[in-house]
Amino acid sequence: MLLLLQSPDPFEPPSFLYLTITCPIKLLLQRAYRLLTYLRTAPAPLDPSIRIVCISDTHSLTSDVPPGDVLIHAGDLTNNGSIASIQEQLNWLSSLPHTHKIAIAGNHDTFLDPRTRPSLLESDRTGYLDWKDVRYLQHSTITLSISLPPPPSPSSQPPSPSRTRHVRIYGAPQIPACGPSSTSAFQYPRGLDAWSETVPEDTSILVTHTPPKYHLDLPLPSGMGCEHLLAEVKRVKPALHVFGHIHWGAGQHICWWDGCQEAYERGMQRKPGWSRGFLDWRLWREVVRVVVYGLKGLVWDKVWGGQGRNTRLVNAAQMVGNSGKLGNPVQIVEI
Repeated sequence: MLLLLQSPDPFEPPSFLYLTITCPIKLLLQRAYRLLTYLRTAPAPLDPSIRIVCISDTHSLTSDVPPGDVLIHAGDLTNNGSIASIQEQLNWLSSLPHTHKIAIAGNHDTFLDPRTRPSLLESDRTGYLDWKDVRYLQHSTITLSISLPPPPSPSSQPPSPSRTRHVRIYGAPQIPACGPSSTSAFQYPRGLDAWSETVPEDTSILVTHTPPKYHLDLPLPSGMGCEHLLAEVKRVKPALHVFGHIHWGAGQHICWWDGCQEAYERGMQRKPGWSRGFLDWRLWREVVRVVVYGLKGLVWDKVWGGQGRNTRLVNAAQMVGNSGKLGNPVQIVEI
């Protein structure tokens, strides 16, 4: 009966009934963590702020994209990964009005990975790409100097000079294996550490295709994101981490690097076992810790106005599930 409640596709979320039956305590842990972090006050952007427009997983389709200072595409520009389909997406991105445009590859962008390029027909891998004004990042960093309008000044005084902010963006496409190695680009064996010490410590914005495990992921029953990427994000603590890949995880979330987050992740790593977690005292301990540390952070935030280190996580996938249609909102962040 449980098999009837669970989709055979790992990229489809299990039903609430299936999760209630198989891992009810981990489901409780996840809901408590999401509620307590949602109630906390989001960090205020710097002044002047930078408007970041985030998209991902467009899969050869286009959408209406709001204006902003920086446009980020977090991979899976295409479905078949051919030169022609990638170029069509680049032409579309280039036509948008954003001054700065950043893109990385996803597992569907076959041509961009030399290991999977031979799987394409010769006609689909012959030629070259014109990136136009799109900056492509593949295990690389770029520093953007963003000119922002001057603050308003009284009419009796000369105009204020324009202001400039600098942001460092690091992009990397690799993902835990989820498809055939010959056709799915930038894969590494699930469980392998492909991330430790790879992201520069001065990174302001991190762009990856895969999510960090358990965050804007399909976290239950076991998670599709990468635990080693999660550890790297925690080490660097960028202001913003943009990704995609898991269409059902689209949205935004503030990850506060504190005891609540640590307890949540430890609890999510637990195996429910035959008791479905009811007899796992270590899992119950992490549930209690999430509540205690979460309430402590909430009081510190609301009463005392204190805010600890945090990263805004953005799953920018535009594809709605596996529908073949774009419909998830474009994610906009002010930093």
